[in-house]
Amino acid sequence: MAEIKALPASDLCRRYDLCALGFKDTSELEELLEPLGQERAVNAIRFGIGVRHHGFNLFAFGASGSGKTETIRRYLEPEAASKPLPDDWCYINNFAVPDQPKVLRLPAGRANELAKQMESLTEEVRVVISAAFESEDYQTRLDVIVEQFKIRQEEAFETLQKKAGEKNIALVRTPMGLALAPAREGKVLDPEAFSKLSQEEQETIKKDISGLEGDLQSAVRMLPELEREQRREINNLNREVTSFAVDHLIDENREHWKDCAAVVAFLDSVQDYVIGHSDVFRLSKDEAAQTIPARMAADFIRQQDSVISNCRINVLVSHDANGGAPIVYEDNPTVENLLGRIEHRSEFGNLVTDFQLIKPGALHRANGGYLILDARRLIFQPFAWETLKRELRSREIRIESLSQMMSLGSMVSLQPETIPLDVKVILIGDPMLYYLLSQHDPDFHNLFKVPVDFDDRMPVTDQAIALYARFIATEARKKNLLPLDQGGVSQVLERMTRLTGDTERLSSHARSLGDLLSEADHWASTRGAKLIGGEDVKQAIAAHIHRSDRMRERTQEQFQRGIMMLDTSGEKVGQINGLSVLQLGDFSFGRPSRITARVHLGRGRVVDIEREVELGGPLHSKGVLILSNFLAARYTQNKPLSLTASLVFEQSYGAVDGDSASSTELYALLSALAEVPIRQSLAVTGSVNQFGEVQAIGGVNEKIEGFFDLCRFRGLTGEQGVLIPASNVKHLMLKDEVVEAAEKGEFHIYPISTIDEGIEVLTGIPAGEMSADGKYPPDSINGRVKARLEAFAEMARKYVRPVSEDKPVGQSDG
Repeated sequence: MAEIKALPASDLCRRYDLCALGFKDTSELEELLEPLGQERAVNAIRFGIGVRHHGFNLFAFGASGSGKTETIRRYLEPEAASKPLPDDWCYINNFAVPDQPKVLRLPAGRANELAKQMESLTEEVRVVISAAFESEDYQTRLDVIVEQFKIRQEEAFETLQKKAGEKNIALVRTPMGLALAPAREGKVLDPEAFSKLSQEEQETIKKDISGLEGDLQSAVRMLPELEREQRREINNLNREVTSFAVDHLIDENREHWKDCAAVVAFLDSVQDYVIGHSDVFRLSKDEAAQTIPARMAADFIRQQDSVISNCRINVLVSHDANGGAPIVYEDNPTVENLLGRIEHRSEFGNLVTDFQLIKPGALHRANGGYLILDARRLIFQPFAWETLKRELRSREIRIESLSQMMSLGSMVSLQPETIPLDVKVILIGDPMLYYLLSQHDPDFHNLFKVPVDFDDRMPVTDQAIALYARFIATEARKKNLLPLDQGGVSQVLERMTRLTGDTERLSSHARSLGDLLSEADHWASTRGAKLIGGEDVKQAIAAHIHRSDRMRERTQEQFQRGIMMLDTSGEKVGQINGLSVLQLGDFSFGRPSRITARVHLGRGRVVDIEREVELGGPLHSKGVLILSNFLAARYTQNKPLSLTASLVFEQSYGAVDGDSASSTELYALLSALAEVPIRQSLAVTGSVNQFGEVQAIGGVNEKIEGFFDLCRFRGLTGEQGVLIPASNVKHLMLKDEVVEAAEKGEFHIYPISTIDEGIEVLTGIPAGEMSADGKYPPDSINGRVKARLEAFAEMARKYVRPVSEDKPVGQSDG
């Protein structure tokens, strides 16, 4: 097997040479108009906002900070500007059923015009009607009506009184009403005088009174009818006067809105309503306050204001005549903020409402255009997600409160007429939420048919590098930052490559780039520079890491002080240095760990102590289970695997998961079985499959740097290094200190493809290749392991008592 050589320093970090781009600083570069590396997302956005069929709403998902909202707005704004203005929407009073307000749809930009006209009209109506009632002509006609009915009443009683007088009967008023009584010479007889009359005269008077009572009752019954007739006459007079006063005002508005039938119909209703409630305008506010008691005046003025308010309109949505389709972003998508709400006011201890208290929601404001919502916030709001789906399915906006949806409370409210809905909804969220909704919500794909998948990385090509330099220039201009020189751009490219963990990719994460440029601008401005240089970018990166790496320093300190045990020199059997990654927020760092293995005769079981104490996760347990199968397949194909081995992460007090240490654990097992020591100056990472192939893992840079920092503290000897999977070489973007140490030969990175290659580097002894007869060289690692396992198998066979030939199988000695 060929000797495994350490990687040259040039393979440990990708450097960017930008001389071919021919710019001195980013002020010379053109602005990048298209989003970088988002071709798939851009095509989806263009398709989604272009198609107008039902259900083709968009769900944009990608890493937080990848510029989803900004990119969507960039393409929405010109599209929305080219669209026609949507109609204005108003609510008006339903004069027939007041608790069911009607919708009034108006041409774009005309709702406010109508609202001002109705406000002016109602104020004029209040004045002209009050003036009409105060006019001399009205008072004269009113007096005539009152006098006519007074005369009719008097005539009716005068006839009765004359007829009664002829029979010496008087018509008198009593507390109980009108009555008939005997009289002499125009004076009513009292009971004593009446009793002195002869019996014949008394009988005659009683008979006459009895005959006149029918006439009296007829006259009395006529009074309410006369009063009703008088009220009708006065009401007709009021309607006539009111109509004469307001008709010309409403006709002027009707002529102005003759092109809008709905407004004309509304004005007709207003005209009938005002005429029908003309009595509330008999007095002006000032007159009411001066001529009637205070409480009655307050009620009168409130009734007058109510009539005036009912004749106005509630402008729900009005658009600027110079705009296009609306783009609305709702930051807090509660049910009320989406659908609108019906407010209430307190009157005499009661909560009341009317159509003027209906307030619009985001769906109203976005109707005819585009609505952008944060998907996570929408899902977390009670009933908001189901409410949005209901509105999109029904294609209409129905204003309901949460209490109505949940049938809670009995407060009187309104049932406004629904408004037709035509809106394109764009949800913005993370990939996990998108896939969860796709899997578990049956309505999701019916309503959100256009996924917009934002990538956070792009392949590194010459064209991509040129575009990325323009991307950096664009972001710097957008944030009013200093331009970057070539060195600054190179350092930014290196950092964005490091964030992907792949030398063949660049991160297109907009927020990370923007933050890095802002921090570098701060350091450049602090030193009074006119350009952001490479040193400024490096300082920004170092400062950013320093703000987050307290726990990393604390972990390194434990190793440096000997609290955590880990060797970086010497050799040990069954002991090896493993590497893991800890993630704290958006900062991750590598942590070395001592892994040990012990073997003895047993029943072919590799014991994962982490799993036994429930600290090992499923992926870690999977990696350990692979080891026993590897050992059995390679070394004991025709014999039982007669060992028990134990593996443990020493001084590990938390959960362990992932299979990136499975190759490390296998090396420790092989060392214990072969009884060959492993170099403690090396650390290992990489997973392994059942065929002994070392597989790629994540966090390779952090793992290497974690072990390097400890070795540098203890002193670099030229023997230290890390074994990594060969397939991870393309992921190396190590910090400058590691690269410099590798250039000086003080630290080494070994690319490993198989377990055999790794064990040779770790022990300095050949792994050994199997010969044609299935044997390994006896002094090789594989030969020693095979011999040890065969010895275990032989020992295990001796402990099994053979069955006696003359005794039937299963027969007991006793």
